[in-house]
Amino acid sequence: MVMSKLQFITFACTDAERLAEFWSEALDGEQQDLPGSLDPEIVERPGGSPNLLFKEQPKGTERDLPIHLDLATQNREETVEQLRQLGGSVRETKTEAYETHTATWTVMEDPEGNGFCVSEY
Repeated sequence: MVMSKLQFITFACTDAERLAEFWSEALDGEQQDLPGSLDPEIVERPGGSPNLLFKEQPKGTERDLPIHLDLATQNREETVEQLRQLGGSVRETKTEAYETHTATWTVMEDPEGNGFCVSEY
C-alpha cells in the first residue's frame, strides 16, 4: 500500500485572506505569498504539521461541520482570550469526568463561524 501524507486541512470560506490571518496568528503559522491570480490562501505550519488552505467557496453548514480543529495548549483560558482578541468567539466551555481524569475544553468559532475546540495538555 502506498503511504499518503496529509498536505492540507481545507476551509471553505467567504474571506480567505481574513481567515488565513486569524489561523496564522492562532497557530503561529506563516501565510504563504501566492500569486494574485490564485484564489486560495495557505498557512504553512511549523514542525511538519499539515498546512491550512483557505478557499472562497460555499460551505454546507456553519454550525455542525464534519471536520474541525482541536487545539491543545498549556493554558486554555489564556489561549481562549488570545483567540477572542484575534476575532474568534466562544460557543461554550464543557467539562467531562472520566474514571481518573477530568477534561475541560472550550468550543469556539473562528471569524467565519467554523467550529474548533481548545483544551489543555
